[in-house]
Amino acid sequence: MPIELRVPSLGESITQATIGAWLKKEGEAVATDEPVVEVESEKATVAVPAPVAGVLARVLVQSGATVNVGDVIAVLEEKGTAAVATPAAAPAPVAGPSTQAPAAAPTPSVAPPSPPTAAPRGDGANGAPAPARGPVRAPPSVRRLAAEHGVDAASLGAGAPVVRREDVERAIVARQAPVAPLRAPVQAPPPAGPVPTGDRERVMPMTPLRRTVARRLLEAQQNAAILTTFNEIDMSKVIALREKHGEPFLAKHGVKLGFMSFFVKASIEALRAFPVVNAEIRGDAIVYKDHYDVGVAVGGGKGLVVPVIRDADRLSFGEIEKTMGALAKKARENRITMQDLEGGTFTISNGGIYGSLLSTPILNPPQSGILGLHKIEKRPVALADDTVAVRPMMYVALSYDHRLVDGREAVSFLVRVKECVEDPERLMLEI
Repeated sequence: MPIELRVPSLGESITQATIGAWLKKEGEAVATDEPVVEVESEKATVAVPAPVAGVLARVLVQSGATVNVGDVIAVLEEKGTAAVATPAAAPAPVAGPSTQAPAAAPTPSVAPPSPPTAAPRGDGANGAPAPARGPVRAPPSVRRLAAEHGVDAASLGAGAPVVRREDVERAIVARQAPVAPLRAPVQAPPPAGPVPTGDRERVMPMTPLRRTVARRLLEAQQNAAILTTFNEIDMSKVIALREKHGEPFLAKHGVKLGFMSFFVKASIEALRAFPVVNAEIRGDAIVYKDHYDVGVAVGGGKGLVVPVIRDADRLSFGEIEKTMGALAKKARENRITMQDLEGGTFTISNGGIYGSLLSTPILNPPQSGILGLHKIEKRPVALADDTVAVRPMMYVALSYDHRLVDGREAVSFLVRVKECVEDPERLMLEI
């Protein structure tokens, strides 16, 4: 029997989304819970799984279209019933305008008639619209893209009843091509070689996730007094501890002992000592959080996302590493959910994995602090006995909302993180 594939709930206040890539084609077999299509919302890209095992019988909404939560976007034939579905749809091949085509068996013979080949694009010769062409349809996302760039979608419909996104994008590029002036200005002759045209640029609309990231980053800078303080950490003892206990840790927990778990633990100790960094401004009040839900920025399949480790203060090193590994995998596979992203009280961002030596992270509203980690690099360091040694050093940065967090508290917070990481036994003993 046919099974409808609908747009799932994507989180509170999110009612619309954009269809991303279809991971399965019509006629392909799908297993239960196997991802079928990606749906892009304002906050994340979610892979919609198949509710049953069977065949993707029909795709109803193409990539790039805007849909509402709950809309039917595809039809699946459940395994074991696909062979029965064909005879059931067979009795209605009769041609004629009054005959309704069955939902599961669309054929080219019932498609809207194509416009005559001799019909002109746009208006007729007398300036009136050409009536023989019929209505031109376009998905909502295509109509919105055309309206944003001043393109008449109806004028692109000659030859096909549906205007595609590619048609609008070509029209946008053509509009941006340089127009020759009526009178050539007096100037030096152009250099030899081909004249650059619009084919050197590509105009593509932003995805919902990228639009939301851009909006939230701009809001963070406009609505908070962001300031950043820096320090550096000697990673020698943490590296030695990982080398000593890395294999037993992997054998016991099934995951590697990474650097991030040390910084999560150190951040929690610093947040306990300076709770204002774990607070937020809500109207004219300060809300202090007595729980520690730490967001960790990871690179997902469609961009940077910040899944949250819930109650990180109650987790062991092994539990933190397992949780981070599972969230990072979901982000890479575009299976992250809104529940994974909401409710963080503090954020850690590790630009060092991409080679960043120093940066100023931007707050993740409404949080008041974010810790930035960077590349570990060997540098000469002056020790307490006035000798110089080469040590693996890391720059760390704390960006904070100066409306709530004073400079003294921010600097002290970062010093506390430094002390914990440089003496990791303190994290084990919680002193």
